[in-house]
Amino acid sequence: MSAPLTECLLRTIDEHYSLQDYQSDISPRWCTGCGDNGILTAVQRLCRDEQLPPEKTVFVSGIGCSSRLPHYMNAYGFHGLHGRALPVAEGIKMRRPDLHVFVSTGDGDCCSIGAAHWIHAIRYNMNMTVLLHDNQVYGLTKKQASPTSPRGLKSNTTPSGTWLDPINPLTTSLGVANVSFIAQAVDWIPELLYDIIEQAYRHKGFSLVRILQRCPEFLPTLFDPWVRNPASTRLLVHEDGIQLSAALSKTYRNQEVHDPGNIHRAREVSSLTEEIPVGILYRDDDVPCYEDLREGERPNTPGLVRTVLDEEFDKFTIWPEEQPTDAAN
Repeated sequence: MSAPLTECLLRTIDEHYSLQDYQSDISPRWCTGCGDNGILTAVQRLCRDEQLPPEKTVFVSGIGCSSRLPHYMNAYGFHGLHGRALPVAEGIKMRRPDLHVFVSTGDGDCCSIGAAHWIHAIRYNMNMTVLLHDNQVYGLTKKQASPTSPRGLKSNTTPSGTWLDPINPLTTSLGVANVSFIAQAVDWIPELLYDIIEQAYRHKGFSLVRILQRCPEFLPTLFDPWVRNPASTRLLVHEDGIQLSAALSKTYRNQEVHDPGNIHRAREVSSLTEEIPVGILYRDDDVPCYEDLREGERPNTPGLVRTVLDEEFDKFTIWPEEQPTDAAN
């Protein structure tokens, strides 16, 4: 037995995951030009660079175009109900804090039916990375107005145009107690998209990255003013935030040195309408994680798991009737 065990240990030590190790055998079914494709690539690159074991990594989603992402990852995945990705992810993290948990959600999935879960997930500050794909329209159900749709948008549910101003996921999140990491990225700057997701993953706590992503099918020109004019994108740079390559710095000259620890300035920058802020808006490494606060309360041991399973099975067990005792014996 010693030789096979030694070989097993050597394989474990030398094991290295390539990009292909995180790609499932299902080809992405997003439209050509959909920003979700770029997000998937960034996530797979992150898993490779961080060498996350697929069997220790979980992707959770709700319903929508964004929520198909777990199907395209070679890792554990849970494709849940509409708006319920966050409580599922919290349950996973609570019972298995050793797992790397990612959530893929959309502007409708998170900010509409899942809004209450979104707000309270920020309060709980459990250690997970949440990617909010925001194309400002319901794409999977064929062009319905979403909570982040711009006012006046004509859609299949609002043929005369939406009446209300959109919700701002950034300012909303920054107003919730225990907020610990908020960032914004765009799919058309892949270098920064990757860097921001990487920092979100490395932050211990609830990391929310809002990603503005294009929908070529239903809103093909929505982000054109910002894509075509780099000056309309404000890059937030800081030694504790993102740093720019020479090429990006040359292209995107509209830059602001923004301290991610300044929540008041983060709220101001998040409120910009004519410009898109890109970078780390806020970070607080001192906010405790809920799973750490509850650690040791009920350890997840094999014995406990077996006890709980036995208790549940006993509820449905049909026990044989006891045979009457023969008094003569």
